[in-house]
Amino acid sequence: MELDPLILSRIQFAFVVSFHAIFPVFTIGLASYIAVLEGLAFKTENPLWVKLSAFWTKVFAVVFGMGVVSGIVMSFQFGTNWSNFAQASANFLGPILSYEVVTAFFLEAAFLGVLLFGRDKVPAGVHLFAAIMVALGTFISSFWILSANSWMQTPAGTELRDGVFYVTSWSEAIFNPSFPYRFAHMALASFLTGGFVVAGVSAWYLLLGREVEANKKALSMCLWLLLFIAPAQAVLGDFHGLNTLEHQPTKVAAMEGNWETSRNVPLLLFAIPDQENQRNLYEIGIPSLASFILTHERDGEVPGVSAVPVDEQPPVAIVFWSFRVMVGIGLLMIAFAVTGLVLRAGGRYWRTGWFLQGMRFMSIAPFFAVLTGWFVTEVGRAPWLVYGQMTQAEALTPSLTGGMALFTLIGYIVVYALVFSAGVYYLMRVLYVGLEDRDEDEHEAERPKRPFSAAHVPFEIEHESGGTVGTAKPVNEGGH
Repeated sequence: MELDPLILSRIQFAFVVSFHAIFPVFTIGLASYIAVLEGLAFKTENPLWVKLSAFWTKVFAVVFGMGVVSGIVMSFQFGTNWSNFAQASANFLGPILSYEVVTAFFLEAAFLGVLLFGRDKVPAGVHLFAAIMVALGTFISSFWILSANSWMQTPAGTELRDGVFYVTSWSEAIFNPSFPYRFAHMALASFLTGGFVVAGVSAWYLLLGREVEANKKALSMCLWLLLFIAPAQAVLGDFHGLNTLEHQPTKVAAMEGNWETSRNVPLLLFAIPDQENQRNLYEIGIPSLASFILTHERDGEVPGVSAVPVDEQPPVAIVFWSFRVMVGIGLLMIAFAVTGLVLRAGGRYWRTGWFLQGMRFMSIAPFFAVLTGWFVTEVGRAPWLVYGQMTQAEALTPSLTGGMALFTLIGYIVVYALVFSAGVYYLMRVLYVGLEDRDEDEHEAERPKRPFSAAHVPFEIEHESGGTVGTAKPVNEGGH
């Protein structure tokens, strides 16, 4: 069987990007959270904020390192697998990626050391400044990367001559039509990811009765954030969808599973896209709702996948189901954020066992939302690499063989598996130690001898005379 270098190269880049994407989206949100904690610590001199900041800075350092290691190889793939694209886009992407390194990576690298090791070595104001610079660096980095990727989605400010893109307007190329929506969408996704991870870990510690006061405050902060960010993401997603409908109608058609351009298009909750026969199997939908959402008119016209030739159509099934998983997770996020608001009455948000367990499991949900959203974005523009101007086949390295692509793909999978395993191992060690200022031997001695059960919650916290939190015990001590 002959190996297709195009398919293998697409799989390889998809694997590398998917693996890498989960780290920046977390560190962007977490860096901002750490900067807020440092600001609170600087203003109030409350050691609780210092303890939270020190703990999450350790987590940030591990995840940041994994993101750097996994992301470096992506630029090399432009030369190894996509050399035609690298040569064609060098006039624009070369400077853009260089700006990302100079303005963002150097900034993060310089101040991350101060943030990690300078707490007792530099003035508190300098340490706060370092935290702000690290957070700013993550956003600058995402600005340039998303500008480059958005240009590939909605190219502007360039002219293709003799197979080479020439920049005619830097402002139009950088701030291309889809960039504002995609940058804002990713920024909110980063806050959601950081918020749910911090909330989930804090909920886990509350289930274990560890550092209750600190984790209660961390959970409370995140729930307030999520209450505003989760619905805002849904609204922004609607604007992003309208922008995509204008510039990439075929992608929207694939997202909706709509094959023929028509009006009164239903919102499909379930369908099995049959691309070979250009139709769906076993449709379940809500009449006219897709038309209303996309055009804000009940009988609005929605484009169909069949409006373009078959060889210009994306893999509809992947786009269709990825979009539904992303939206489903988004609705679940909103539900948990609203539930947290309801449970604030009487402080039940940190004492309700099923809610804490739910938040604990929701800590991984944003990563799946990010990945499926990325699948919609990237798979939905196929077969184009630069939408409407350069196909993936035209961008491929001419001398690349299927065997070479398969060999490097296997190599990436093996190396990334080792990196991920090592990163998760050290991350779990950080989470196991937690916020307490005690060594691991002491933790080992105090570790429960049996698995913790949900029956241990909700907790009643015994307050000592000084108002500090004492021991945490389960309400149902009888084991019922």
